[in-house]
Amino acid sequence: MVSLPFSGCLGTSNEELICNEGRDTGDDCVLTIVTYDINALSDDVLNVFTNQTGVKIEMIRTDDAGGILELLLLTKDNPQADLALGLDNTYLQTALQFDLLADHDARIPELDSKATQPYNGMKAVPFDQGYICLNADTQALSENNISFPSSLEELTGPEWKGRTAFPSPVTSSPGRAFMVATIDYFEQQSGDTTAFDWWADMADNDAIFTSGWTEAYETHYTGGYGIWEPGHIGNAWLTVSYCHSPGVEAYYSENTTLSSAVDIDFASFSQVEYASLVNGGKAINAANAFIEFLLSDEVNTNMPENNLMYSVLDGQDLPESNGYRYHSPVPSQPSTIEMDRIGLEMEDWLKEWRDSTNSI
Repeated sequence: MVSLPFSGCLGTSNEELICNEGRDTGDDCVLTIVTYDINALSDDVLNVFTNQTGVKIEMIRTDDAGGILELLLLTKDNPQADLALGLDNTYLQTALQFDLLADHDARIPELDSKATQPYNGMKAVPFDQGYICLNADTQALSENNISFPSSLEELTGPEWKGRTAFPSPVTSSPGRAFMVATIDYFEQQSGDTTAFDWWADMADNDAIFTSGWTEAYETHYTGGYGIWEPGHIGNAWLTVSYCHSPGVEAYYSENTTLSSAVDIDFASFSQVEYASLVNGGKAINAANAFIEFLLSDEVNTNMPENNLMYSVLDGQDLPESNGYRYHSPVPSQPSTIEMDRIGLEMEDWLKEWRDSTNSI
């Protein structure tokens, strides 16, 4: 974890970091962040920021990016946080439409062009990124004489019956991103089958639908670290995760992994996660300073180890050690659906997904 002093990584002096109309009534400057359980925001990392700036951090943690959006919507007239951390490009457009975010004034370093492609405005700054795609257990497929999938249609076959697990797009950001990718996948095909026809076929093929990524990957998937976790069921040979998840597995397992990313054209999604000032938040200077801190070399170059995601800084990649990069393919053709369309059509898509899968 981060243990460097970060001398000089922020350009704002301590005096300038005094909270505007401080959120508390005491002498402390407090920055309240709404987020989910982001690994990179360990106590050690937060303490570095506090020691450097004098700003104390209070965290409001939700289950997922959807929980961040829900809290911002519910508290729009009386914001409870100053900074939102973890909205991704399947949720950001909704936050923009409801005017939940404010312009930042942070000094931003040179960012990777993939990170700025979905959105490059002043109300959200990328802090990590990664591709979402299917992951498959290569050992289980070999032992059961099943071919590695090369199309989504193959997964509706009898050999896959009851052997796939999908986090719900209603309650999971990876599930949401993968649903978007399936829409693009079938729109790119020449046939009449839609994504929601496919989802209905998957439901008929006893696909496992879970509320979130953790349950799908750790409880049901046979190819990941969940096999060592209590309560592991292990009835799915394929699930939704990140294309670099096999690399993470290898990184922590001496360059060995059972899992492999499934690179099918248009069936993956480039996810970007953002830091945003909350419209109506109080600690504006502190929020801007935290964005600068999050994008500093000392913090952001460590995203692959500390948050298991790609850095957004220009020129950065995954580590080569222990097969991290080797087992992390970059999709040849991810989904091309843009964020504006996602914001406009998401509610309709979610309804169709529920109807197709008979899921809540």
